[in-house]
Amino acid sequence: MKLGVNIDHIATLRNARGGIEPNLIEAAKIALKEDILALTMHLREDRRHIKDNDLYEVKKLGAKINLEMAATKEIQQIALDLLPYSVCIVPERRQEVTTEGGLDVFGQKEYLKEFIKPLKEAGILVSMFIDADFKQVEASNYIGADYIELHTGCFSNAFEKGDFKIELEKLKSASKLAQNLGLKVNAGHGLNYENVYLMKEIDGLSELNIGHSIISKSIFVGLENAIKQMLELIK
Repeated sequence: MKLGVNIDHIATLRNARGGIEPNLIEAAKIALKEDILALTMHLREDRRHIKDNDLYEVKKLGAKINLEMAATKEIQQIALDLLPYSVCIVPERRQEVTTEGGLDVFGQKEYLKEFIKPLKEAGILVSMFIDADFKQVEASNYIGADYIELHTGCFSNAFEKGDFKIELEKLKSASKLAQNLGLKVNAGHGLNYENVYLMKEIDGLSELNIGHSIISKSIFVGLENAIKQMLELIK
């Protein structure tokens, strides 16, 4: 199980004042010194944190970029120009603070099937960010995705309340179905230093994408130490 480090919220902090501090590229360099799989960056339509130029500057470092993106033609064209290691198609609403819930792949499977074709033809791995729902897993397989990324927000919220077993079982079942269909499985959203150990109970997970918790901890221990501590927990 590998770690993808989401650096969006370094850009959020930078954008709060403008300018270049904290420097996103320096943060990327620190992260890339560790045994991570990729840097996850979400290019939102409103550019509230990551900017277009951020992607290209991080790519110059030789980083594998996991580009989170809405299924829009504008962002598709940027992805085809950037050629990231992978893309993760996520739902996006302007009013949300962060991504809330998984993408409804089933409800737009014909559109998504056509949308991801040029991405796959360009050699980009394609993932669908979905809830642990069999219908969404099967739809992700139907459209030709390479991966699913299971939305772990419901599990994380349940963990906070001390009763997470039902949500964990949903994740296990969805992961098993996906792998039986030939999909690879990632997971992310709301995972932190307290609950991430339970991801080891989900057989066959390829990657965990974690951002907010790592960036939050880095305020107190530094980014290098925050990443090292998370890596120790998931290995």
